[in-house]
Amino acid sequence: MGEVVGAGLLAHVPTIVLSEEIRRELNNGEDSTLVSGLHQLRREVFDTLDYDTVVVLDSHWATTVEYVVTAQDRRSGLFTSEELPRGMQRRPYDFPGDPELAHLIASKAAKHSTWITAIDDHSLPIFYATTNLWEFLGAGLPDKKWISIGVCQTADGEDSLRLGRALGEAIAESDRKVLLIASGALSHTFWSLRQLRDHEAAGHEHIFSSGALQADLERIEWFKSGDHKRVLDTMPEFLRYRPEAKFMHYLMMIGALGEESCTAPARQYGEYENSIGTGQVHLWFDRPEGGFPPANETPTDPDYVRQMGAPGADVPAAG
Repeated sequence: MGEVVGAGLLAHVPTIVLSEEIRRELNNGEDSTLVSGLHQLRREVFDTLDYDTVVVLDSHWATTVEYVVTAQDRRSGLFTSEELPRGMQRRPYDFPGDPELAHLIASKAAKHSTWITAIDDHSLPIFYATTNLWEFLGAGLPDKKWISIGVCQTADGEDSLRLGRALGEAIAESDRKVLLIASGALSHTFWSLRQLRDHEAAGHEHIFSSGALQADLERIEWFKSGDHKRVLDTMPEFLRYRPEAKFMHYLMMIGALGEESCTAPARQYGEYENSIGTGQVHLWFDRPEGGFPPANETPTDPDYVRQMGAPGADVPAAG
């Protein structure tokens, strides 16, 4: 029987793969704590835990008619970002996949009234929400498998939870010990092009609005106290601050961890930082004694809809 042995809401912001010299130039001479935070997370978690597979819930990969899970036996190549090619160019990646788990996840789609397809095409693009975190947390660990699941741009919050429930059930039926990474930001509005170079430093004063700052800091405290129920209950309010990918990366993760039944508190690695208006943080949820709660069943009541945002607009957003 498989299980989730740890999970994280982690920032993949492009700044982390820039040189230290450039990072300090952007941040008034100081380095980003998001970098030191990932190094600490690597030492304390990824280098010490017993796990087989990392599943990245990738907020940059937007599909349209279904959720897609990568099912290649291996992914390797050189990554250059179409969004930020000056900062992320020809960065090597190389890691084994987990086709067996990918297909098992896809097999749970019908039961949870959603659509999931496993794709093993080696030409399938990869995104830096996966590769940036692999560089810090997976490089040099050749036996650890990594797979990714994209967000769906026609989905809403309930769809994201259904994907998470399917993911959680598949992991439980497997023989895998899994780490989940919800790869993405909190609030996520950029400053405009003519303004953003005045807001590249990490300080809170550069977050796009005071409301977004307050909403992010509230949720960080709720995460630290394990109050996932409150995060879920207040999703309509949080959506006003445009969390990255409508926070679907988190919703998929928590769907696999039992939703409001999950009370795992977060440990924060590094500080909460600005990135040209957006809120970035690394939060890690350790496996509770006895394990994370099992994933919920998808309700069969056709009138049941968890009110967490309509499908459609502004799902993928860079950074």
